[in-house]
Amino acid sequence: MIIKHVGAGVLLMLLIAGCTVKSEYRLLQTKNDIAAEELLLDPIFEYRILPQDRLKVSLYKNPEQASVGTFNELGQHMNNEGILVNAQGYITLPLVNKIKVSGLTQTQAADRITQHYKKYLKNPSVYLEVINKRVYVLGEVKKPGAVAVDKEKMTLLEAIAFAEDMTDSAMRSNVVVISHTDQNQMVMRQVDLTNFDTLHAANLIVKPNDIIYVQPNNWKQFKVVATDTTSIFETVSRIASPFVTIKYLTD
Repeated sequence: MIIKHVGAGVLLMLLIAGCTVKSEYRLLQTKNDIAAEELLLDPIFEYRILPQDRLKVSLYKNPEQASVGTFNELGQHMNNEGILVNAQGYITLPLVNKIKVSGLTQTQAADRITQHYKKYLKNPSVYLEVINKRVYVLGEVKKPGAVAVDKEKMTLLEAIAFAEDMTDSAMRSNVVVISHTDQNQMVMRQVDLTNFDTLHAANLIVKPNDIIYVQPNNWKQFKVVATDTTSIFETVSRIASPFVTIKYLTD
């Protein structure tokens, strides 16, 4: 009788475990369907400087002459770390002191700095670059983590390639991309990399600070459920074993 009850209990747990979706393995879930039109972003994009960005700034006396030097060499003493944009969006430079650059594109920030230096130098020219631009690739890729962006933007496939491609357990039909708008609102896109007809250019573009999450496929979830179920079965077997032994002895 005990064996029958134990067997029934194990069967019930197997059914429950088999029907349960391992939701903790699927990040960024939503109960709302998102229309395809809402997922498209404008492919025309210029990165705008944010607080905590680090900038490489080089000053030239005029466009035809050698550089006066990067501001790292002109008293900043930051090695190759760049000049930090503070929480208020300002950077501090020799002679001109504080200049607000947050919210500007790299070109606009360079032009603003150039205007400040015209008070002190003849025909100055400034080169500016954000040196800590990153996208973040998580989930079922072979090398998850931060990917450096050395241009205004990159494609989703490029970012995945830098993460050394997807694993065999990746759900390629539903890759999630999280972006921030200029109003600091989060926008989620879901991209089906298996369907060429749905791969619009805007869907494939990722920007600095985007988060890419490659979800596990159903087979990965099944393996996790199976592992958990096996553990449950082993636990129940250990608990039931003494009772089974006693039953045999009493017989």
